[in-house]
Amino acid sequence: MTKAYYTVQGDMWDSIAYKLYGDTKHTDTLICANMQHHRILVFSAGIRLDVPDVEQRRTNDDLPPWKKVSG
Repeated sequence: MTKAYYTVQGDMWDSIAYKLYGDTKHTDTLICANMQHHRILVFSAGIRLDVPDVEQRRTNDDLPPWKKVSG
């Protein structure tokens, strides 16, 4: 089942990805799921976007330097 997100005035791809996933690195995933809107840079209100699930994995590269495990 695909989730939906309805834009608010001024939303941008990266800000939507951050709201939904907590990180902008999933911006490409969001755009690919909504190719009919890929040319929009700043959204108007009320546009429905499909929100695919993404795997939330933390790698050593995602951590700040003081939390990285050396080895």
